[in-house]
Amino acid sequence: MIDEEGYRANVGIILCNQHSKLFWARRTNSKGWQFPQGGMKEGETPEQAMYRELHEEVGLKKQHVEILGRTGDWGYYDLPEQFLRRNSLPLCIGQKQIWFLLRLVGEESEIDFTLTDKPEFDRWRWVDYWEPAFDVVYFKRNIYLSTLTEMWTLLFPGITPKLPRD
Repeated sequence: MIDEEGYRANVGIILCNQHSKLFWARRTNSKGWQFPQGGMKEGETPEQAMYRELHEEVGLKKQHVEILGRTGDWGYYDLPEQFLRRNSLPLCIGQKQIWFLLRLVGEESEIDFTLTDKPEFDRWRWVDYWEPAFDVVYFKRNIYLSTLTEMWTLLFPGITPKLPRD
């Protein structure tokens, strides 16, 4: 679903464990790491898309997680010029995303990347809260930072965030 301005509707998933570490996954055949995310289908709500993407990309189902929160509005990022597919219409210039913060209540052993013919990820690890904002590909850094800032108090109520130096 690409809107009239050229942004693809998308959901992002921040999964944490009981120790407030974040799930960080490496893209298949790539050096790049990111949070699970994926496009919304026509007629899907953000929550429906989130559960579908969670299952497709990570192998987890609704009963394996609890929703701690979601971003209040769409966040946007633009794709760099070299990633624009000018021969594909409508032209997608970036993504608009609703983000969800989830806590794993199931077992880590239930994480499974092999449910699709083309897995999105090939490895994962638990990381400190701010690491993804500084480790993700450069054009997603601002949306990661703003999303993590918005979600901070859900995991760390009453604690002022202190960003690591880049």
